Amino acid sequence: MGRRGRRPPTGSSVRRTQEERRTATVGKLVDAAIASLCEKGYAATTVTEVVTRAGLSSGAMFRHFPTRLDLMVAAADEVRRRQFEEFRTGLSAFGSASVEHCLTLLRAACRAPINGAWYELLIAARSDQALRERLVPFTERYHAEIVALGRTLPIAGSLPPAEVDTVLFSVVFLLDGEALSAVVHPQPEQEQLRLDLVARLLRGDSVHRRSEAS
Repeated sequence: MGRRGRRPPTGSSVRRTQEERRTATVGKLVDAAIASLCEKGYAATTVTEVVTRAGLSSGAMFRHFPTRLDLMVAAADEVRRRQFEEFRTGLSAFGSASVEHCLTLLRAACRAPINGAWYELLIAARSDQALRERLVPFTERYHAEIVALGRTLPIAGSLPPAEVDTVLFSVVFLLDGEALSAVVHPQPEQEQLRLDLVARLLRGDSVHRRSEAS
């Protein structure tokens, strides 16, 4: 009888390529960094904390991220990527997005658990010069992407072109501040009223429209 042919690899026995292994390792490290930032804050997100969460060695981390700061920037970029992905998915679900739809999605993005990692990095950068210097170019790119997306939204067409970016970031910063304040002082009774007010302002309606109609 001839020798039987070797069985083709199946299931978990399939060998991953080097690039696949690298991608998986980087993904574990970035996910662990984001989770630690959200749960413990920037100072406590040490190399030891991250690699322990990821189930990897510090050597594995430094093969992909030369410094802790490199990993922090990668974590920020992953938060950015997920936020835009979720926002665009939300927009496509609405079909023709109204001002209210866009504001609701933006608030959800600001309050998403992973966005806590971005807030932690921003707060830490206030007093950590090295972190601040690394985040400056990243934040400029992040804001440029926000502008590019914001200019495609329906409401942008009804605003003076010179004011679109200012209005956009004013709303973003408002909802960022709301998200941070809600951690210690939630005001659920104000939330819908606030979105309604911002929507009326964006449409150019009178802020006193309701009281005038009554």
